[in-house]
Amino acid sequence: MTLPAFALEKDNPYRKNIGIQLYTLRDQLKADTAGTIKAVAEAGYQQVEPYGFPHDAADMIRAAKDNGLAVNSSHFAWESVTDPTKEGVIPFGKILDGAKEVGLSHLVIPYLHAHNRKTPDDYKRLAARFNTAAEEAKGAGIQLAYHNHNFEFEPMGGGKSGYDILVSELSPDMKFELDVFWVKAGGVDPVALIKKLSGRVSQLHLKDLKKGLELPNYGGLPEDSFKELGNGSIPMGPIIEAAASAGVAHCHVEQDQSPDPIKSIAESMQYLRSL
Repeated sequence: MTLPAFALEKDNPYRKNIGIQLYTLRDQLKADTAGTIKAVAEAGYQQVEPYGFPHDAADMIRAAKDNGLAVNSSHFAWESVTDPTKEGVIPFGKILDGAKEVGLSHLVIPYLHAHNRKTPDDYKRLAARFNTAAEEAKGAGIQLAYHNHNFEFEPMGGGKSGYDILVSELSPDMKFELDVFWVKAGGVDPVALIKKLSGRVSQLHLKDLKKGLELPNYGGLPEDSFKELGNGSIPMGPIIEAAASAGVAHCHVEQDQSPDPIKSIAESMQYLRSL
């Protein structure tokens, strides 16, 4: 019998370095950044993935390092790639300079505005911009990736989805940060997709989806759709096992909505330790 990755040796890289996407704790961070990051460390997480780099992430990064947490990756001001000529958008080169300064090895495009993704040609234009930015990031020693939601999986012209277009158009320099919740919500099996994209997935978001939802769903989901790991419909053991085989560098827990995020992240960690 094949055991889940977390049940393997104690020096398993995901066991040692499990991270959390700090968007989970956005309200708590606004109220008390230092105290919230301390709670993350006390829950057993080893790294954090901030959001809003460079401006919004500075205090998170500082507090994480003060608590001995690694900061390898961050979501960033994505319009520097998707809308680089828009007034007021920080140049991507400056974002790369800032990322190098704080020691990041990964940057992630976290979202696409609706106006950027209306047609297959829109996705092709985005892919070209991603590829250009990924080449620039590679020159700076940083891996660029794209984080999915569910809307990318909706069929478009010719039956292909926006995600299909990205998979076919993106260069080897551009990777995917695969969010298993949104993949499942989009009607796709996360394990199968990780295997299909072996070598092209740099990081995972581990996030559980409420049981009994009608799928696929390409739009918004109720707040109670987001569950602690182990409380939903997505078995994490096979996903982590597939990640190890596919060369995934980092796994981050995320839960977009929770009535008590500090309690939720501790519960998710307890589940991962039980695998």
